[in-house]
Amino acid sequence: MARPKAFDTEEALDAAIGVFREHGFEGTSADMLVKAMGIGRQSLYDTFGDKRDLYCAAVRRYSALAGDAHVAALHSRPRAIEGLRAMVERLVEDARQACLGVGSICEFGRTWADLAKIHDAADRALRGAIVERVRAAQADGDVGVELNPEEAAGFLIASFSAIRIAARSGADTDQLRGLGRLALRALR
Repeated sequence: MARPKAFDTEEALDAAIGVFREHGFEGTSADMLVKAMGIGRQSLYDTFGDKRDLYCAAVRRYSALAGDAHVAALHSRPRAIEGLRAMVERLVEDARQACLGVGSICEFGRTWADLAKIHDAADRALRGAIVERVRAAQADGDVGVELNPEEAAGFLIASFSAIRIAARSGADTDQLRGLGRLALRALR
């Protein structure tokens, strides 16, 4: 009879996310993963498959958690523009932490079909939520009606990546907040 797992798979996956966020796929070794995850190498392979499978699982979980946090911020205020502002402010405050989504796109682009599917699903979900709030902000008179909501969402998502990269390259808090304000100003 197989022994039951003696570890929490979500906690182990969260630990792997931390390693992949900081070191990327290529910069992460199996030793780094088992040490961070607190499990044996065989448990890693038995539970998550190979390093590539684990990486995809980590990106999938990270994308879902980050996307949920963005959507929660979008809906955290009664007025849509304030929700958009809350989402941008949340991102700016979190920008110093490496983003597994941006990192994996920078590292692999669209070369892994399974990873591209994960990114596409995350993008569709976030883009749809932003489009909905941009339309609501337009209806409230807080966002220019001449703006295409799809284009505005794409611009905000691209701005998020730029803010995260600026943070990783050493931009200070004031600079990051300025980038966030400019992203929001583009909606007016």
